[in-house]
Amino acid sequence: MFNEKTYSQKMDKTFEVFTKELSSLRTGRANANMLDIVKVDVYGQKMPINQLASITTPEARMINIQVWDLNNVTLIDSAIRKSELGLNPQIDGQLIRLPIPDLSEERRNEMKKIIKTMGEKCKVSIRNIRREGNDELKKMLKSKTISEDEEKKFEKIIQSVTDEHIKKIDEKIISKEKEIMKI
Repeated sequence: MFNEKTYSQKMDKTFEVFTKELSSLRTGRANANMLDIVKVDVYGQKMPINQLASITTPEARMINIQVWDLNNVTLIDSAIRKSELGLNPQIDGQLIRLPIPDLSEERRNEMKKIIKTMGEKCKVSIRNIRREGNDELKKMLKSKTISEDEEKKFEKIIQSVTDEHIKKIDEKIISKEKEIMKI
């Protein structure tokens, strides 16, 4: 029997990933999630900063990274500098301070483009999941596991779940753009 929940769950996962990626984008405020995309090459593997240090945001425009192992300070510093975050870490012993500069108009517009691109990628993934579901329906119809009426019914369900997720993505894009345009 066909299970549309499988596809709905896949779409939910895709949306979660998109939301997580968006939260790592730099707006004008300090946000510990910004560092989620930065991976540090330590102990022979790439690790997220939050597994090597405590991350706090003492002020709206500052992130503090309290590194647990002194040997990792320079590794974390260089990983942040190499990332696309455009931040300049300041080292003070085992503490790394990350001042968050104001976003320039140019950077804001750049960010809007990045958000739109991320949103588009997510929509493509959602549509691919829809296609996967419809392909499964066609196979089931061909093998006479379901009737044409059932196929149409399930196609409608998959389409409505797809539309729902695309709408959520669009809303997320709009709210993130508003957040970025706030000065």
